[in-house]
Amino acid sequence: MPARPATTEPPRTLRESLAHLGPGIVLASSIVGSGELIATTTTGAQAGFTLLWLILLGCVIKVAAQVEIGRTTLTWGRTSLDAFDRVPGPRFAGRGWIYWAWAVMTALIVVQQGGIVAGVAQTLAAGLPLTAAGRSWNAAHDEAAALLVAEATARRSDDDATADSLAAKLAATRTAAAALPAPADEVAWSLITGGVTAGLLALGHYRLIELVSLALVGTFTLVTLLALVLLQIDPAWAVSGRELVGGLVPALPPATDGRSPLVTALATFGIIGVGASELMIYPYWCLEKGYGAAVGPRDDSPAWARRARGWLRVMQLDAWASMLVYTLVTVCFYLLGAATLGRLGLVPAGGEMVRTLGAMYAPVFGSWAGGAFLVGAFAVLYSTLFVAAAGNARMVADGLILAGLLPADERSRAAWSRRISVAWVVVAAMLAVLVRQPVAMVLASGIAQSVMLPALGVAVAFFRWRQTDPRLAPSRAWDVLLTASITGLVTVGLWTLWEKLVTVW
Repeated sequence: MPARPATTEPPRTLRESLAHLGPGIVLASSIVGSGELIATTTTGAQAGFTLLWLILLGCVIKVAAQVEIGRTTLTWGRTSLDAFDRVPGPRFAGRGWIYWAWAVMTALIVVQQGGIVAGVAQTLAAGLPLTAAGRSWNAAHDEAAALLVAEATARRSDDDATADSLAAKLAATRTAAAALPAPADEVAWSLITGGVTAGLLALGHYRLIELVSLALVGTFTLVTLLALVLLQIDPAWAVSGRELVGGLVPALPPATDGRSPLVTALATFGIIGVGASELMIYPYWCLEKGYGAAVGPRDDSPAWARRARGWLRVMQLDAWASMLVYTLVTVCFYLLGAATLGRLGLVPAGGEMVRTLGAMYAPVFGSWAGGAFLVGAFAVLYSTLFVAAAGNARMVADGLILAGLLPADERSRAAWSRRISVAWVVVAAMLAVLVRQPVAMVLASGIAQSVMLPALGVAVAFFRWRQTDPRLAPSRAWDVLLTASITGLVTVGLWTLWEKLVTVW
């Protein structure tokens, strides 16, 4: 008979509990990425301050569901995909309906990762051009981006004469830039990024890269927070109390140019905070941290129940701590996007995404804005690429195990997770080269994740009221919060689906 795995008593004090945090921080390093940098700022640029309430709701409302999924994992010793596959409902080819919904969502997440690779490549090509053609192309487009910001600023100041003059210069500069041959720098950097990341994942240098990524993301977060604070010093750009309060009151923005910012916002809701994929991945990090092994296999003993309650408290603290981090970052990005890009009428898109996003920092950092933004954008995007590849690879390996295509022992699971993470990044890099539309690629995954939220809401309700061990049942107050979380997941998911159907029809 195999030896029973050793268990660990839970920490008794807050200080001891803080030493055991980790899964949420790992998750936050992947959360603070494309959703915040690209999708959230794009929403702010399109909708102004109107949808601040939805951004906050998207960050806070999912935490209760995150904890409940983790509770099921720790209680029953299952991976999250295994737990989701047990939710009652239709089954196809032996697997449950949520399993197949996850498979479709994951395919689109690869597209999102391609968008992130394209964003990293744009950033590197703008800051470190590899060819003479790339340097000439950058000079022309940097000049056009500066003129675009200057024109928008002049129009905002009602200086029409200056704005008209700048518009003429902008038109001439764009014409000259369009005549330049497209350099191969962005394609080259996409391939380099994919190759280097695949190599690092294959070698297993996860911890070192994660620590570096966390440090860079933390630095960029502080720079963004500083930019928002400094913005308040300039009356021309400061966010007024009226705008802030107005953004906290639930309301829908008007359509502009025949497009509703609500579609972008709902896609953003699926990505910001703990997105649908992160909700499913979080338990894997909890298991790797050792929470499951510390609790031990479920039994009827009081000792097991005591350990489980103690480690569940640690997991809840971990989840709420990470929520505070990514909520602060998300709100900063949204407000900065609304206060600068929204007022200037600039929306990030296509090959100009990085330069347009960099315009957020121009009112504060001036000529230093481009450099500061490029360094931070690389850090935040690459962090998401690396950690999301590692996390999703674990789920894909688990999905193949459940389908009976891979062996279920832990050594094989770990080996296949590394192999899949390499393949994941290679495919993402290929998509980046072929599509080269990072904003659209990121938002496509956001829509898929938003549509997935109702399925997760149904599963979470099943976990809480059909799978919870009575000895681990939460309080009534928690059930109220969880009910609100489930309602939000289902409502936003169905709302997103309706908006897309109306758009198609």
